[in-house]
Amino acid sequence: MSQASHPHDDLLQHLLRTTALRPGEAARVVADVLAYFGESTEEYVRRRHGELQARGLTNDQIFTRVGQELRQRRVAAPELSARQLRRLVYG
Repeated sequence: MSQASHPHDDLLQHLLRTTALRPGEAARVVADVLAYFGESTEEYVRRRHGELQARGLTNDQIFTRVGQELRQRRVAAPELSARQLRRLVYG
């Protein structure tokens, strides 16, 4: 992997030094993590709502949990009420 082959080359090199990942695997991990943290608040809420609903949780349970999760995200989202979360999902 050349020095400037990836915008996050320093992170890739760190992963290659500290894990058993091969270069392609490390690049996929970085891409997945960046995509995960690159989600907008709206995208995150919709995705988590669908995941938790598929597990059988009620909307009240889901919106409480998602509200708590949003506060723990790396870049904290603004605090949203259950009503605001509901509007992000259902419009």
